[in-house]
Amino acid sequence: MSTSEMTREDVAAITLDEATTFIWREAEILDRQDYKAWLPLFTPDGLYVIPIERDTGDRAGELNIAYDDAEMRAMRVKRLKSGFSISSAPSARTVRTTSRFVIEQGKDNSAIVRCAQMLVEYKFERTRVVGADVTYRLVRGPEGLRMARKEVLLLNSDDPLWGVGYLF
Repeated sequence: MSTSEMTREDVAAITLDEATTFIWREAEILDRQDYKAWLPLFTPDGLYVIPIERDTGDRAGELNIAYDDAEMRAMRVKRLKSGFSISSAPSARTVRTTSRFVIEQGKDNSAIVRCAQMLVEYKFERTRVVGADVTYRLVRGPEGLRMARKEVLLLNSDDPLWGVGYLF
């Protein structure tokens, strides 16, 4: 049965356990800087968004730190791994911790998952901590769970911008 033939009754709801396992796996992939393994975690039409303004509704019409479709994510990964990006040379070491998971089932084979994330970065002999509220739209497909959208609301997004040499 193809995904388009599946009905709501054919698709099991995404559980909190599945969602947290997926998000923790994504965090581990990013901390290892295995960005090529991160790319297929998205649906083909998925978006990766890091807005500057926390309280606006129209992310597409606003200035963002990132508003990446599949092509832009691939280009971002290529820059990060090439060594030619000033913000990523040398690479920062990171550790992510995610918590406070809340899940809302969608009308189809999807769920919205909100969580808190603390990212600790070590680069140039200094440590920096960045907090964020992260919202995922996860979709169940033939390959398992994928991100249709990941939106990262940085706690300090309105501070003067600083170089980010990694993905959130």
